[in-house]
Parts: sequence; structure tokens; C-alpha cells
Amino acid sequence: MRQRVITAVVALAIFIPLLIAGGIWLEIAAAVLAVIGLSEFYIMQKRIIVSPDFVISAAAVVVLVFPKRFLNWLPSTVTQNDIFFLLTILLLVYTVMSKNRTNFDEISVNTLATLYVGYGFHALASVRNDAGLDTLFLFLLIVWSTDSGAYIFGRQFGKHKLWPAISPNKTWEGSIGGTLLAMVVALIYLQFFPQLYSIKVMLLIALIFSIFGQFGDLIESAYKRYYGVKDSGKILPGHGGILDRFDSLLVVLPLLHFFGFF
Repeated sequence: MRQRVITAVVALAIFIPLLIAGGIWLEIAAAVLAVIGLSEFYIMQKRIIVSPDFVISAAAVVVLVFPKRFLNWLPSTVTQNDIFFLLTILLLVYTVMSKNRTNFDEISVNTLATLYVGYGFHALASVRNDAGLDTLFLFLLIVWSTDSGAYIFGRQFGKHKLWPAISPNKTWEGSIGGTLLAMVVALIYLQFFPQLYSIKVMLLIALIFSIFGQFGDLIESAYKRYYGVKDSGKILPGHGGILDRFDSLLVVLPLLHFFGFF
């Protein structure tokens, strides 16, 4: 527990100032976090990070994280998706050059992992820089209070397993309690920091995002169980890896684009 607290304090001491600063500093930090998250997929698969396919995938994830202005030196018709496609083709070419030592299945995982962490961390920076710090903190609080509430209510009242095949410790009581706590936290926050929509609409969005955040947690539990690992990495002592800490946010934050926040 002491190690977890120390790690959390140090991580927040670095992370919160970056969120407040925003701009290019947060974009660079998001790109670094995305590359680390991608490396954790390699580690879980027991694959070599120092490899051509990882370098290509890391370049692809950085392209997805950075905003369009980083490509201003290219013709205006070229988008991040275009560069991502070219890099994906390079990965496929590498399967030929490596004589299938790196195979199509591994490249498929690379591509899905790149999209997953790339768009997730792109959204982290974009919500902060385009929608504002108060909006980002609202959805951070929704995710964090859902996690905390699920743990507290699950410990106290949990009897019915939510999805035992994937995450045996999660319960329906914890899930519902976490969502209720997130709604209360959102309601209080919205009294001081009004957002894009009315409070009723924002509470509905908070409900949806609390649920999707829990799916993000279950998604990570599913692939960790598939690869037979307890944590996605060891970069955060007592907390696991980057994917362990950002699993819900990687699902929730990109959804804000569909609601017109950035």
C-alpha cells in the first residue's frame, strides 16, 4: 500500500501540471504515454521491442496522437489516416521481408493496439486543448469516481458477479454503486463548472461514459487474461503499467468527439 501511495503521489505531481499546462507539452506527453502503452502490448505478447515492426508501429501511434498541424509540412490533402495507412502497409511489407518471422497475426495486433492507444491519447490532449481543462477534469472525475465507487461498494455489498469469466472480483453492486457515485460527483461539479449542454443532458452523458469506462476496464481485463498477465507493465510500481491506469480513459475520451466536445 505504501508503494502504491508513493507512486500515485509522484505520478499525479507530474501528470496534473501537464494537464494544466496543456498545449504542446501535453501533446508530447500523450505521445510518450502512447508509445509506452504500445510497448506494453509487445511485452504482454513476449515480443521484442527493439525491432523494425515496433519502430514502425511507434511512428504510427505518434502520428495518431499528434494534431493535424504537425503535418503542415506535407500537402494539405494528406491526413493522419493517410500516414497511418502507409505505415500499416510498411508493416505488411515487413512480414514479407522477415519471411514471416513477424507474421500477419502479430501485425494485426500491432494495428489494433496502435489505433486503441493512439486515438485514446490523442483524445486526452485534444479534450484539454480544444474543450478546456474544466471539461477534461469532469470526465476524469467521472472515470475516477466510477472506479473508486465500484471498489468501495463492491467490497461492502458485492454479492453478484458482474463478469466472472473476465474479471472475477467485479460485482453488479460495485458497478451500479460506482456509476451512482460518478453521477453525484458530476452533479456537484456541474454546479461550479457548467459545460456545453444543460445539466440534465450532461448527467445523461456522465451516465453513458461511466458505463463505457467500466467496459474499458473489462476490455483490459480481457486481454490481460488472454495473455496470462496480472498487469500490463511495471512502469508504475504498485499500479502496473500505463494501460492499467488509462484503460477506461482510452475508451471514454475519444467518445467525446461524437458529442461535439472537440
